[in-house]
Amino acid sequence: MASIDGIEFEAKKFDLPVDSENKSIKFPLFSVAKPHMRAFHLCWIQFFACFLSTFAAPPLLPIIRDSLNLTANDIGNAGVASVSGAVFARVAMGAACDLVGPRLASATLTLLTAPAVYLSAVADSPTGFFMMRFFTGFALATFVSTQYWMSSMFSPRVVGQANGQAAGWGNLGGGVAQFVMPLVYSIVLKTGATPFAAWRIAFFFPALLQMSSAFAVMIFGQDLPDGNFQELQKSGDMHKDNASKILYHGITNYRSWITALGYGFCFGVELAVNNIVAYYFYDRFNLNLNISGIIAASFGMVNLFSRPIGGGLSDFMAKKFGMRGRLWSWWIVQTLSGVLCIGLGLIDTLSASIAVMIIFSVFVQAAEGLTFGVVPFVSRRSMGVVSGMTGAGGNVGAVITQVIFFRGSQFATEKGITYMGFMIIACTLGITSIYFPQWGGMFCGPKPHFTEEEYYLREWDAKEQEQGLHEVSMKFAEGSRNERSRKAMSVPTVERTPDHA
Repeated sequence: MASIDGIEFEAKKFDLPVDSENKSIKFPLFSVAKPHMRAFHLCWIQFFACFLSTFAAPPLLPIIRDSLNLTANDIGNAGVASVSGAVFARVAMGAACDLVGPRLASATLTLLTAPAVYLSAVADSPTGFFMMRFFTGFALATFVSTQYWMSSMFSPRVVGQANGQAAGWGNLGGGVAQFVMPLVYSIVLKTGATPFAAWRIAFFFPALLQMSSAFAVMIFGQDLPDGNFQELQKSGDMHKDNASKILYHGITNYRSWITALGYGFCFGVELAVNNIVAYYFYDRFNLNLNISGIIAASFGMVNLFSRPIGGGLSDFMAKKFGMRGRLWSWWIVQTLSGVLCIGLGLIDTLSASIAVMIIFSVFVQAAEGLTFGVVPFVSRRSMGVVSGMTGAGGNVGAVITQVIFFRGSQFATEKGITYMGFMIIACTLGITSIYFPQWGGMFCGPKPHFTEEEYYLREWDAKEQEQGLHEVSMKFAEGSRNERSRKAMSVPTVERTPDHA
């Protein structure tokens, strides 16, 4: 055995140093070390492919609109459909991760939704277009498995960075779609296809990528540092948890609902903007399809660094100020994103709009990374359900903003963007109500002498504790003590016997 900063790890078993749960305490971004970093690269590539498929249609809307005779209402309804399907899928994905593991759960969904991407090529009516976007959007639930997988592989001290990096690079799919789909469309046109045939053929590219990523996850992925769920459960090394109790502890923790609300107005806003940004610049500034696609792509491409920055900032603030630092930084960044969103809607010149859009994108996506710097600590036993609820909140926020501000002709698009900014600021206030008795909240300190073990032990009844089923939560509690502020570092911890170490 060896140790780093007082944390022991098995040097011979893993390529990276690990904590008591065998989670990596380091995050070497460009490593492919098995199983931690291999899981990272597999999950972000899969999520990237699903994101690209879901948003393959918006950059081609000027062509699809003419091909299928779509009205403004048809386009708005399809935009709502693309993000509404994943609301319940994300909650279900969270429960599935808790029960069967992120590898099997995510790969299954990715394969099940791939046919919808292929069938986009045969949509011949507004209804067909609506259904295509609805079923393709289910793939966005792979976000939940991405966050669950990273939270299972990486220690609390780097989980914000891992979650932010995986989701940020996955979200790049939305930005890449904005310029790749017009590019693929142009290439198909040069082969002699008509415009109305070329957009259909172009959809085979994201469909093939999505299928390939699912097979890669199944073949090369691993659920946990110690192995896959099914293998560990069969060997008796892992307890198969009760689905009803997992769900109960997730939905009865009020923090789950607050993180869902907050995420609804950062990630939900990103989804809404992805649906409207290309044709917003196309129509408002009279740009051609390729130029508007490139501008729109810059909004999503910022995910390359903005969401990871948010996750890294969350971890940095936790080192300085504990969980209270995570909460304050999340609230500040997301509120500023609302201010920038208001500004984007008020500006009427092309160059200024592009500049503000990019800055707005940095803040809104950093807020997403900051959200999932907090989520893993809400519950250990129901981590998948909490992640699913939060992720679903993102889609609910997208549906709400799409319906209220960008469906039909109720508001001019620029007005809708401005009003959406005010809504971001208002809904972000919910973050101020999050309080952890062992760490405190934005305005209140921790409860005296309340430990991490006490918080996570509440999810296990006396019988389960007698059977030792709570031990995984106790290991997590031990690893999460860094969430204390410096002033609270002297709080006593629950002593554990050698048998339970």
